[in-house]
Amino acid sequence: MLDFIKNSKLNVLVGLILIIIISCGSEGDDSSLDSVIDPEVITPSNLLLTIDIVGLDSENPNGDGTGVVYCTASATDAVKYEFKFGNGDEITNTSGSVEYQYTDRGTNNYIVSVIAFSKTGDTINTFQQIKITVQRAPFDNLIFFDEFDIDGSPDDSKWGYNIGTGDNGWGNGEKEYYTDRAENVIVEDGFLKITAIKENYEGAKYTSARMLTQDKFEFTYGRVEVRAKLPFGSGTWPAIWMLGANIDTVGWPACGEIDIMEHWGYNHGTVQSALHTPSSYGSTTNHGSQLLEDVSNEFHVYTVEWDDEEIVFSVDDKVHYTYSPATKNDENWPYTADQFLILNVAMGGSWFEIDPNFTESSMIVDYVRVYQ
Repeated sequence: MLDFIKNSKLNVLVGLILIIIISCGSEGDDSSLDSVIDPEVITPSNLLLTIDIVGLDSENPNGDGTGVVYCTASATDAVKYEFKFGNGDEITNTSGSVEYQYTDRGTNNYIVSVIAFSKTGDTINTFQQIKITVQRAPFDNLIFFDEFDIDGSPDDSKWGYNIGTGDNGWGNGEKEYYTDRAENVIVEDGFLKITAIKENYEGAKYTSARMLTQDKFEFTYGRVEVRAKLPFGSGTWPAIWMLGANIDTVGWPACGEIDIMEHWGYNHGTVQSALHTPSSYGSTTNHGSQLLEDVSNEFHVYTVEWDDEEIVFSVDDKVHYTYSPATKNDENWPYTADQFLILNVAMGGSWFEIDPNFTESSMIVDYVRVYQ
């Protein structure tokens, strides 16, 4: 019996020793250490950033105006790239290649940066500064034209007429009576002729024509080109212009007016462009002009380009006025809806006289073209 008790005590003691040994062995096990030691840090290296500006060459040092750039990044141990384009835009991908288009008009400097990420989330970054020019896409789709190549009356599917004197000389103290007679408006030898004549007619002392595309052709945004010669004579007032198609509902100047070309015979050679809006009309402050060497014997191309950001006026591609309010609203920018075209030659006005020796003179138009 005594031997049994001694053996039992010995077994217990041996068991306790074994438990202690096993416990100590577990605390030193390498597999349990892996669960508390941080994984290996992998940091990308050799980061390269290449930026190609589309159209960049010696003649276009800031690109071709499209605003498109191609960015390529590469780095050792990188699995993801984050591109930032200096204007708030970001693109993340795994390829490291991005096509991006800037849209803010003009020539601007931007910081393009890229961050390369490893599979452990560690990063490396770099950047480049670029200078890029953004222009509006060209208006090159012809949507309306009249080449005036069929003799006789102008095409009535494209043109209508204002007839009479209007209210108080169409609002400017003009002295003419507008007609649609061949004497005042006709197509001959490939040209449109709008002729102002000194004659007594329906109580007026002068006649002329005012033709327009209202209800026949109206458009929003585009490029208008009119190639024309202007009449001689102090007192003549030829114009190529546009009015908002909603004029009958909202009135003038709420409809907006775009004067592509105006010429006053008493200031021969100076052509003006202007805009009339609720914030500036009548003697508007929104205008620009240029002096041309010969407006009556030589043809010139009078142009306006109109989009949602700006209205640009030029003659023979030489710009003389750009209108682009920083903050646009109904008061200064009613140019968000359709407009129609007007061609006319007025006689006299409330602030200038007509040469008493004037007999007749014509505005001769080679073509009218509208592009979008």
